[in-house]
Amino acid sequence: MPTEPTEPTEPTVRRRVTLTKDGPILVEGPVEVVLEDGATAVSDRFSVALCTCRRSRTYPWCDTSHRRRGKRREQ
Repeated sequence: MPTEPTEPTEPTVRRRVTLTKDGPILVEGPVEVVLEDGATAVSDRFSVALCTCRRSRTYPWCDTSHRRRGKRREQ
């Protein structure tokens, strides 16, 4: 027996996500990011950089802090 949808569904919107080596994750915007504590961060920009190193003062957005301190080299 078919079921009737209770609410109209929104069309699927695909966002391009680009992974960069030793850098941020680039996402085509606008975006809404849900943080670990349940808070949300919103950006209406056409593209955003998400911090993966957690050094950014503007987390979850990347401020290029990862460039100032590189990873330790194993000796």
